[in-house]
Amino acid sequence: MEKNVNTQNTLNPAKWVDLYSDYLYKYAYYRVNNDELAQDLVQDCFLAALNGAETYKGSASEKTWLVSILKNKIIDHYKKASTKNESPLQLSTYDAPSYDYFFDKEAKGHWKSDTKPKEWAATENNFDTKEFYKTLEKCLEQLPEKWKGVFTMSLLDDAEAKSVCKEFEISSSNFWVIIHRAKLQVRACLEKNWFKL
Repeated sequence: MEKNVNTQNTLNPAKWVDLYSDYLYKYAYYRVNNDELAQDLVQDCFLAALNGAETYKGSASEKTWLVSILKNKIIDHYKKASTKNESPLQLSTYDAPSYDYFFDKEAKGHWKSDTKPKEWAATENNFDTKEFYKTLEKCLEQLPEKWKGVFTMSLLDDAEAKSVCKEFEISSSNFWVIIHRAKLQVRACLEKNWFKL
């Protein structure tokens, strides 16, 4: 008896805008926090998909394939933006508290009492609101482009450190420094603008 041959998925570019543009836009916007840029990335995604249609093997759904193209476009954006104006570890183009702002050198790297993380009461602060996400977006916007890209890919897309390092061409130690410093900055920004502790 012959095995049923799984019919490969086929592409239908004429329906992409109707079927996937809203989803892809939200996906991009959540990662870049910029309306125009998210729209541009979705358009670039559709163009790249049209130009690369012959590479589609049908092993994944059309939507999954488009999302993977969009992910690459987002990563390319962060890589290009970060090489234009910043080094991954320098704060010279970034107006934010320095590492010393948070930690006491004389106390061997312990938190300073006024910058120590505070308890966030989830019952008093609803995290699932538009207002919270707008505040989070503003905090992410303050990060340097490369930090934002590394932070987004690692924590929002849940990518492994190894693949993030490969995409952004950084060492493992640079990755962890960027993640640590980005978390410090985002936490401080949220405490100032959302929790008001």
